[in-house]
Amino acid sequence: MKLCIPSMGKKGLDELVGEHFGRVPAYTVFDTETKEVTILDNTSEHMGGSGYPAEILAKAGMNTMLCGGLGRRAISMFEGAGVMVFVGATGTVQESIDMWRSGKLQAATDENACAQHAYRGDGIGEGHGDGHGNHHHH
Repeated sequence: MKLCIPSMGKKGLDELVGEHFGRVPAYTVFDTETKEVTILDNTSEHMGGSGYPAEILAKAGMNTMLCGGLGRRAISMFEGAGVMVFVGATGTVQESIDMWRSGKLQAATDENACAQHAYRGDGIGEGHGDGHGNHHHH
């Protein structure tokens, strides 16, 4: 399985986890089978490239993303791309992986996106007001 962690730089497992998954300079990828660490540059439109992080990461074969938190639109994009998202990651990339392994990270859902990040916007485009009244039903 490939774990992806938004990171403040390129120091691999010792790097700090980035607050805003869409605006970090890089993503650290950890392959749980081979223990291989790869660094992906964030080439999304937030950083002057094109496309959304969810699409870029899904194309790179990620199964799971560990991050501090993210908004509802981002979560549905990852769900659409088939990537599981876990929130609550803090500290270094290695610490986040350990937290995930020991079951300390929460799977991101519509509910915890609203509750935790309504005040912060969702990191993609404009914020979403108070986070209510604009649920999209599929």
